[in-house]
Amino acid sequence: MQRMFKGFALGLFLFMLSLSGCGYNDLQGLDEGTNAAWSEVLNQYQRRADLIPNLVATVKGYAAHEKDTLEGVTQARSQVAGIKLTPETLKDPALFQKFQEAQGGLTSALSRLMVVVEKYPDLKANENFRDLQSQLEGTENRITVARKRYIETVAEYNKGVRFFPTNLTAKYLLGLEVKPNFTVADEKAIATPPEVKF
Repeated sequence: MQRMFKGFALGLFLFMLSLSGCGYNDLQGLDEGTNAAWSEVLNQYQRRADLIPNLVATVKGYAAHEKDTLEGVTQARSQVAGIKLTPETLKDPALFQKFQEAQGGLTSALSRLMVVVEKYPDLKANENFRDLQSQLEGTENRITVARKRYIETVAEYNKGVRFFPTNLTAKYLLGLEVKPNFTVADEKAIATPPEVKF
């Protein structure tokens, strides 16, 4: 009986040693890293969404007749708010694409709003507006940094899930799959250099 227990303990010990070589802990760490990076992306998008009502209200006082642009920003914000993407639902590429399109729509609406602002010198001089614009620009930069970190983290995670021998652990032991990443909405548009006219 004691000999059988020692054999079982030795077998269990060898099994635990083999787990460290199969990437089990590394994959778990990479998965947690992607979840944390995704949370930071969502945090920055939420910061932007929180700034928008104040920005729209400030512009509304100056440019009441620019109703379509203001409504477009508000509508784009509500579309973004309607999509809840968690680390668990990131496994759905269609939902991830829908989220990415909604965020792109909001970015586009904010760009149109900034074009409207150019028409109103008094608004650009308004201290509240300048502060909100500065915060929004800072938030856009933070979003870019958070997305870059997420892209890098997902790339490392996806390598772990796809490379041998950790792909065996990922697939058969943990049930992990490749996670989607951000893509460029219009690759043709970014490949074409902007036309500058004087």
